[in-house]
Amino acid sequence: MNSTDSLLQILQLKHLKENQFEGVSKTVGSPNVFGGQVLAQALNAAYRTINNNRILHSLHAYFLEAGHLDYPIHYDVSIMRDGGSFSVRRVTASQNNQTIFILSASFHKVEEGYSHQIAMKSGIKQPEELMSWTDILNTYGSMLPTRTKTFLEIPRPVEFKPTHIPNPLEQKDLPSFTDIWFKLKGEVGDLELAIKQQILTYISDYDILSVAIQPNASKAHWGNLLTASLDHSMWFFREFDLNDWMLFSLESPSTGNARGFAKGNIFTRDGVLVASVAQEGLMRPITKS
Repeated sequence: MNSTDSLLQILQLKHLKENQFEGVSKTVGSPNVFGGQVLAQALNAAYRTINNNRILHSLHAYFLEAGHLDYPIHYDVSIMRDGGSFSVRRVTASQNNQTIFILSASFHKVEEGYSHQIAMKSGIKQPEELMSWTDILNTYGSMLPTRTKTFLEIPRPVEFKPTHIPNPLEQKDLPSFTDIWFKLKGEVGDLELAIKQQILTYISDYDILSVAIQPNASKAHWGNLLTASLDHSMWFFREFDLNDWMLFSLESPSTGNARGFAKGNIFTRDGVLVASVAQEGLMRPITKS
């Protein structure tokens, strides 16, 4: 899966019967189904039951069990409310009759109101000045740890350019924040907002817990931690264009009790705040017996 078209194919679910859908999976390097894929597919299922032109403004999800890459995922949508201004959907995802994921999503009619937003950080390097994950692999592949190299070699429909690249061989604690530019590969074209929100939801789960590991990077890394997404929330604020680079500005307020918490804001290149994200994940140290 190395292009926008391949991503769109994964996100578009097969309609089984009323309010029931089915999706297939593609690996992003993990032995289990990528959480961002389940999030975006569940959102696709919810949107398929919205017939009043309302737009997603928030979603809240829990990952209950790891998804199996070889089995289809079934999505069952419950219509919880269609009020005067808001519509709410609940989506249950299952494999082999076992619930693996639940999502609540709220949709709002278009209304006029007051507006403000926080500013994007100043002095951020532009993506043209930075190396992408692909550049890092091509330049330093022979020197990278095997786990990192294997992860970077997986074809993916999104290119990422971190503003700071930590040395994986240098074990030292890092700040609890980071900034990453991202852009879809290939031609994007003019997509409707519902599809763009599904794509952004997919991207929002990429590597988000890394920032929660950074403050303890002298001891903790992907090789000695058992990690898994526990929950994920997003809030959508404004229209956006996926044809240009966007910035994911992340921070981790806290880690503890074998869990890490991360939150972030997604901006367009010119500083328009598009969405905010929050996630808590399992970060359990692996102890050798």
